[in-house]
Amino acid sequence: MTLLTQILENHATLATIEVTVLWSVVTVALYIASKHFYRRYPRWWTAPLVVTPILLIIITVLSHTDYTIYIGGTHWLVALLGPATVAFAVPIYKQREIIHRYWRTLAIGIVCGSTISMVSAWGLASMLGVAGSLRLSLLPRSISTPFAMTVSGEIGGVPELTAVFVILTGIWGAAFGEAALYLLPFKSSLARGTSFGLGAHVVGSSKAREIDPEEGAVAALVMVLTGIFNVLIAPLAEVALRQ
Repeated sequence: MTLLTQILENHATLATIEVTVLWSVVTVALYIASKHFYRRYPRWWTAPLVVTPILLIIITVLSHTDYTIYIGGTHWLVALLGPATVAFAVPIYKQREIIHRYWRTLAIGIVCGSTISMVSAWGLASMLGVAGSLRLSLLPRSISTPFAMTVSGEIGGVPELTAVFVILTGIWGAAFGEAALYLLPFKSSLARGTSFGLGAHVVGSSKAREIDPEEGAVAALVMVLTGIFNVLIAPLAEVALRQ
């Protein structure tokens, strides 16, 4: 009986490893392929954050793979969000001169932008009758994924759901952000980069970098500082939301 149990346990372990390797390889391969495709056809609808999830959804649906099986095989990719968050210290260090020169402007922009983002999300959700954890998951939608998932967990949202809202917000911001900025009186790289970083985080920063390297640098810096600010105020937001 003990030998049979051991054999079954070994078989289960081997199956788990196979699932992990399979879905990890599929996810990474699709992302790499979509990046190459985006370089040749740079459109918002060909961005890796658009193409990769759609292809993964199609594959999992056609293969009748449950989400729990997929996430069980790719959970280590989610764990990499931790090191990615630490790596955000690099753009802060590289752009320290911008912080020193424009810290007041950046601080006001980050506080106002974060407030408007959360209040508008809360207001629209309330108007549409969305409540509970779903509404809380919407609040950090304009922050980069590692920070947004942390904030969502702190205030009672669903981090995985928040990640979806973050991606949708980034895609929308990249798709219409450039056109919107042409209609607004924002001409400096600081103002335009800040708008992209505040409104569309990583995707917006990538789009800003395509337009102008300086705009991209500012957008990446603002994205990181906004994420840090929101993580720091998350406990206060949780208390306020429970009142």
